[in-house]
Amino acid sequence: MIRISEWIDGVNEYVGKSVSWLSLLLVVIIIIDVALRYTFHMTSSASFELEWHLFAALFLLSAGWTLHQDKHVRVDVFYQRFSDRQKAVVNFIGCLFLLIPLCVIGIGEGYQFAKNAYLMGETSPDPGGLPARFIIKSTIPVGFLLLGLQGVSIILKSLKTILSHD
Repeated sequence: MIRISEWIDGVNEYVGKSVSWLSLLLVVIIIIDVALRYTFHMTSSASFELEWHLFAALFLLSAGWTLHQDKHVRVDVFYQRFSDRQKAVVNFIGCLFLLIPLCVIGIGEGYQFAKNAYLMGETSPDPGGLPARFIIKSTIPVGFLLLGLQGVSIILKSLKTILSHD
């Protein structure tokens, strides 16, 4: 069980660290976009779309790693006072009944969304916008898959904690 959990953690860490570099690229593109807009009064639909594409990819593909790092927003009025076993029960129930079903829906709907964009040859509706809209839409099911896998990892770790005899 723990080997599977460690493998999932490793995958999400690799993907998360890899896509974290997109934030630097995003900042550079925004700076160039702003400089061109205010200095030369030049705007570009493609650069604006690239900015939100990079942000979406960064957000979606790093969600699993963020969960692994326990950095998602949490209202932990009670949780912070719980024992490790109580926290494991909360994490187990939350992942099993909330996160995993959400991810299954996100994978299924995101896949259809990306598939339809590919089959229709969807491009930007703006002149000069980016082509191949299916590429960014493909990050939706992939992101939910990574998030769901991390949920499975948390479930496995929680089970280990719940079943331990400490």
